[in-house]
Amino acid sequence: MENGMTAKNWAQIIGLTCAAFIFNTSEFMPIGLLTDIAQDFAITEAHAGTLISAYAWVVMLLSLPLMILVSKLELRKLMLWIILLFGICQILSSLSEGYAMLMLSRIGVACTHAIFWSIVSPLAVKLVPHSHRALALSMIVTGTSIAMIFGLPLGRMVGLTIGWRMTFLGVGILAFLTFAYLAFSLPKVPSSGGFSLHKLPELLKNPILTGLYILTFAIATSYYVGYSYIEPFLKQVAHLQDNWITATLMIFGGMGILGSFAFSKFYPKHPYPFLTTILLCVTGCLGLLHLASFASPTVILLCAVWGMAVTAFNVSLQAEIINKSPLDATSVSMSIFSGIFNLGIAIGTSIGGAVCTYLSISEIGYAGAIIALLAFLYWKKVILHKLKKAQTA
Repeated sequence: MENGMTAKNWAQIIGLTCAAFIFNTSEFMPIGLLTDIAQDFAITEAHAGTLISAYAWVVMLLSLPLMILVSKLELRKLMLWIILLFGICQILSSLSEGYAMLMLSRIGVACTHAIFWSIVSPLAVKLVPHSHRALALSMIVTGTSIAMIFGLPLGRMVGLTIGWRMTFLGVGILAFLTFAYLAFSLPKVPSSGGFSLHKLPELLKNPILTGLYILTFAIATSYYVGYSYIEPFLKQVAHLQDNWITATLMIFGGMGILGSFAFSKFYPKHPYPFLTTILLCVTGCLGLLHLASFASPTVILLCAVWGMAVTAFNVSLQAEIINKSPLDATSVSMSIFSGIFNLGIAIGTSIGGAVCTYLSISEIGYAGAIIALLAFLYWKKVILHKLKKAQTA
């Protein structure tokens, strides 16, 4: 057994990893079920697609206010309540008699999502010895990666076989099982203290934190300029067959596990060189996307490296934000991170759509690379300078 990690530590982190898996599976689950949902309620697929956009906007807008509202609650109790409400909303989704009821239940899921991703990383690092904080964070991200590999395809397969309602029901049942497991394994974890609105300006005056938030927004935007349209890009530009597109997307998600492993191995000893390397990888993958598309093996390999890099970036930024936040504000800091990341998703998707409409889908990589390059320069010239200055102060 790894030095310093007890069986209880492992059991607790594995439980939170399972929770991350079901939350991430649920977030994008409607993508593979839109046609069936639209047919069931006699609406267009575009109308059904508002389930996805509404979810993202709710997470973006409510992450901070909801987290401030519950910031005084003991973390074990808060986590259990969130998972319980998540499961109830999934059951309500499966029982929806109309589109409005389905939308309301999905908004309920989005509210639980907003709080879950604000507290799961701070909770994970509090459960393990200090020397294993990077391992705890990488485990949470591994749950996300596994959801991209197995959760979404499995949800679609269940939906196609026995109906979309059974997919939501299945996630609800998994949520209740996870609730039961964590009810027995999680210890009480006191809140770091209440966080009120009057403390928010002070938090945002932290130049390093604000710099990390700007970097988060820029990289999330650049990433989703390309990733939001990667399926049609692989089909129309790289000319991959449908089965290879599915395999490539699964490889993309699967390499996130390698990215989280690289983070736990290299970030604790060399955090800033690691982040610099990862940012270069993200920029390079976007910039080379069109060039790599001329041969199937190269575009698949590039997507693999890209998937690894964006996951490593995500978990590295979470670690930096937790490390640079006051003790009583880590959950609130993470809620701001979650909201900004979702804003980047929305803006990046819009920019990518404009590139596809007014230029060409083959140009999405170049558009994303320009934003990523600006983000990299901002990291090198501004944030890194502030971090090194803080170390010597």
